[in-house]
Amino acid sequence: MAGTHRGPVGGVGGDGDVVSDEPLLQATALYKSFGATQALRGASIEVHAGEIVAVVGPSGSGKSTLLHCLAGILDPDSGTVRYRGRDLDSLSDKHRSALRRTEFGFVFQFGQLVPELTCVENVAMPLRLSGVRRRTAEARALEMMTRLQVDDVADSRPGDVSGGQGQRVAVARALVTGPRVVFADEPTGALDSLNGERVLRLLVETSRASDTAVVLVTHEARVAAYSHREVVVRDGCTDPLGVPA
Repeated sequence: MAGTHRGPVGGVGGDGDVVSDEPLLQATALYKSFGATQALRGASIEVHAGEIVAVVGPSGSGKSTLLHCLAGILDPDSGTVRYRGRDLDSLSDKHRSALRRTEFGFVFQFGQLVPELTCVENVAMPLRLSGVRRRTAEARALEMMTRLQVDDVADSRPGDVSGGQGQRVAVARALVTGPRVVFADEPTGALDSLNGERVLRLLVETSRASDTAVVLVTHEARVAAYSHREVVVRDGCTDPLGVPA
């Protein structure tokens, strides 16, 4: 997809939103099956730095499988996924794991926080896994939690906080490493509308401030409205260029 892209983001953005010319992340002709079930059938997508792309479609269409392939969590049966010009298949498992800790951030529908850890320990976990000392990691985690207005639950365990607080803690964990790409899989699906709007605005603000790309999987039109454009997935196939949101 050539050229520079501009576009409003869900009433929060404006004509000044600009994303770069070259794809940061690119998938071409992905096929993926689980047994006899074919989840992806030639899906393709491009994502640019600073761009929010909504991957939309009905339940079971292959949206989450596409996201997991883009993030290097799943290996496609065929096709290529390239990040910053490098084929993910060419990277070792160790290198891909490091990539997911440092340059990729993840937000899932139910947060997927570790229940045995406190909220600040959950946010600090990606830093700790990368070798950052505990005191430093937790200080940085607390700074991010303060930005997201959940520092008051830092010492609480995930089971003792509200759904909205837990999801903001999950967003803090996704952002604490300063990732270049955030993968968000139905990030507001378990939230009420107020907390859902808050999470989406945080993702938009992060994208703008840090030139972070966001790949947002959703089946809700109100969530997709926060994106620059939509890529529709149907029966494992995509509109590779997408349409403005």
